[in-house]
Amino acid sequence: MSVYMLNALWFKPDGGRETYLEYIKAADPLVQKHGGRRVTELFAPVSAIRGHLDADMLFVVEYPDDAALPALIADPEYQKIRHLRDDAITDSWLIKMEAAPGPE
Repeated sequence: MSVYMLNALWFKPDGGRETYLEYIKAADPLVQKHGGRRVTELFAPVSAIRGHLDADMLFVVEYPDDAALPALIADPEYQKIRHLRDDAITDSWLIKMEAAPGPE
């Protein structure tokens, strides 16, 4: 069963966004290697209509199963680029989601 990860990111000032885009460019092939894919564009929230969320970027990644993300993180090639993510953000939410039935 596919697993979806909602990523909400808060960038460091002075280059965090640019560094994170560098990270995405390096990480996307590794995500694909482990069966994942980004299923949304990168979104910059404009305003919260209800509630409060002030993240700098949102997007969703699909993985084929629960094992794919830990396998990606353990990949030695991923470990070489992980610092880009850490260098780019001050905070992040990684929210695991599954497809839910909608109205019929």
